[in-house]
Amino acid sequence: MRRRTALKIPLLLAVGTALAQAPRASAEPGRWPADRANNWYQAQGWLVGANYITSTAINQLEMFQAGTYDPRRIDAELGVARFHGFNTMRVFLHDQLWAQDRQGFQSRLAQFVAIAASHQIKPLFVLFDSCWDPLPKSGPQRAPRPGIHNSGWVQSPGAERIDDRRYSGVLRDYVTGVLGQFRGDNRVLGWDLWNEPDNPARVYRNVERKDKMDRVAELLPQVFRWARSVDPVQPLTSGVWQADSEQGQGRSAISDFQLDNADVITFHSYDEPAGFEARINELAPLGRPIICTEYMARSKGSTIEGILPIAKRRNVGAMNWGLVAGKTQTYFPWDSWDHPYKAPPKVWFHDLLQSDGRPFQDSEMLAVRKLTGARQD
Repeated sequence: MRRRTALKIPLLLAVGTALAQAPRASAEPGRWPADRANNWYQAQGWLVGANYITSTAINQLEMFQAGTYDPRRIDAELGVARFHGFNTMRVFLHDQLWAQDRQGFQSRLAQFVAIAASHQIKPLFVLFDSCWDPLPKSGPQRAPRPGIHNSGWVQSPGAERIDDRRYSGVLRDYVTGVLGQFRGDNRVLGWDLWNEPDNPARVYRNVERKDKMDRVAELLPQVFRWARSVDPVQPLTSGVWQADSEQGQGRSAISDFQLDNADVITFHSYDEPAGFEARINELAPLGRPIICTEYMARSKGSTIEGILPIAKRRNVGAMNWGLVAGKTQTYFPWDSWDHPYKAPPKVWFHDLLQSDGRPFQDSEMLAVRKLTGARQD
């Protein structure tokens, strides 16, 4: 899903200034001790899943808004996922769902958790996201742009809200309200509070805020504090997307904050198997459970058959990008933003299943079923 762009050193310094007063090492009050996190992880079994959005939704808003929420499709698509051996799904939410229709959103979210649980699937919910369109609007969403990867995905909070003090109470209530609804519910796997917070949206550079990193650096610690105040039984995390080697000068200040405050470490890697295992080696000394919450870019060498055996051997959870091909069009590669495709590529970039539930590649799903111990018929 993510387009790789290297951050410039002056930007890293600016973000470092914004996070200068954020605690390190001891982190926010209430962070789980490592032994609690490891005991929790051991109790889950090996976590294998995908990033999930209904095939008829272009983004988080369309998936959960009243007019386009589709529980029958969710039930069918998660049923196929469970048949193939998946036991978790990473699912993106949005602050405007709360602001627009809090009670309706919570009701639909409760139904979603119940449907997932009926298939023995635990969702990992993502609350905020720094990727793609910085100008989200609730209501009817635009149609996909032909031939382009993820042409309608939206950031949360958007550029207009990220430093709006009048809206900060909505963001706080969104975090505490959603976590509070499920704070003691073991059907929910955990809370990914902010996806790739230091990822600039390059393809939206004409409308992306120039001070976005500073604003995120100010808000991210607040989000962790709000979540900690709920004291959920599930762990908190935040998906880190850059490796030390990509920075040249070490991790960004935001990445440091994520790793210092997460109960469970989550990271993203679209690298080939050797690069994937190098990321595990980089994070293993932190002494906490590790889950890769985004991988699989077939044309870049990140595949089910190449990555999942390593993840199982290293006891690392793994969630590939994309379950069912649909309006996100993430079977197109990232470079489709520069050169739109006229037809789906022969080798899909992301996504495992066609819209009717049949595998894109039978060998991939056979590999998943074999590694997870799912029935082979």
